[in-house]
Amino acid sequence: MQTKQIADGIHMLSMNVEDILFEGIWSIANGVTLNSYIIKGEKTALVDGVIGWDGAIDTLYNSLKEIDVDPAKIDYIIVNHMEPDHSGWIDNFKKINDKFQIICSPKAAGLLDAFFEIKDNVTAVKDGETLDLGNGKVLSFHLVPNVHWPDTMMTLDEETKTLLSCDMYGAFGKIEGHFFDDEMTDQEKKKFEEEGIRYFSNVMGTFSPQVKKAVEKTEKLDVKVIAPGHGPIYRKNPQDIINDYKRYCGYRMGKGKKEISILWGSMYGMTERVVNIIKELIEKEGIAVNSLQMPYVNTSDMVSAIFRSAGVIIAAPTYEYKLFPPVAVALDEIGRKKISQKAAFCFGSYGWSGGAQKEIVELIDKYKLGWDFVEPVEFNGRASDEEMEVVKNGVIELIEKVKKVSEHQESCG
Repeated sequence: MQTKQIADGIHMLSMNVEDILFEGIWSIANGVTLNSYIIKGEKTALVDGVIGWDGAIDTLYNSLKEIDVDPAKIDYIIVNHMEPDHSGWIDNFKKINDKFQIICSPKAAGLLDAFFEIKDNVTAVKDGETLDLGNGKVLSFHLVPNVHWPDTMMTLDEETKTLLSCDMYGAFGKIEGHFFDDEMTDQEKKKFEEEGIRYFSNVMGTFSPQVKKAVEKTEKLDVKVIAPGHGPIYRKNPQDIINDYKRYCGYRMGKGKKEISILWGSMYGMTERVVNIIKELIEKEGIAVNSLQMPYVNTSDMVSAIFRSAGVIIAAPTYEYKLFPPVAVALDEIGRKKISQKAAFCFGSYGWSGGAQKEIVELIDKYKLGWDFVEPVEFNGRASDEEMEVVKNGVIELIEKVKKVSEHQESCG
């Protein structure tokens, strides 16, 4: 765990976590940080914390001592969000400090009882309420329900205008070099943009309408520094990450980068042959292609690619009268994430009976995604030259849709 002073009277304590599935689902090849914050006035507050794993809690306590904070003398724990990657340590903390006060949202108060049987010394704050730590340190609390869970809030240090935003404005990716946006190399910035989109699509994407409201609330706070629970600190121009989050909200509703994601699977190469041909066609048009062969691509990368792309192609054979199962599972996850209004095209092969294209439509309708489909193509066995031309024409039509959508996104963003 590393410690950094991020503003007057505010320190970050950041731990890199690797080799886990985030939330038990998401593969994070590049890890993730767990960021906690200490705010010192006459009294001391710790904002968020760490997961309750063996070793993680002791690491937090040792890092507190490095910045001359005795865990037993912490006055307040600010719980921005009750998810255990931030709150799992609290049960242990009660063993060394029985005098601290918890500040949280009303929804979080109920979860504290459910998770840790904590009912005493809990203050549930309303939106805009403040806490005076003394020596000029006044914290205000800003409820942003359902940006992830219903309990979420953000904490603002009124003196330095530092926003401790928890899951809002977060990103995957461990930090081995620079913690601050103004210190990062171009390579580090590119990495965290990619990891930010992946984090948003995996964790926050479903709640994009609520995230949009939280962004609007942030812009009214005159924020100078944004310090999230995961990822780097934004102090040079926090508006950059705010604008990024605005853009990500648009990705869930049909906007996207000038990319086409091909979500595909193939049993014996009939569909794969066509995928390889159209991939080349798309790239010749200057559009990036994300080839997502299921089940070989992990769910995290698949969701991220579909989420950020202006166009999607679903290419899969029929399997036992239905859509090829690995692609069906992926499409179901896209539906659960409510990735809507994408420009799309689908095709695939069949043997004795079709059915894949029918199930694609059923899944899109089930989740009310409202995708804008080019006419689908289904071919028996190996695609003939004539059928291949029909597929190419469908792809060209999709490319034109993607160019319009991505150009609109660039002009708006």
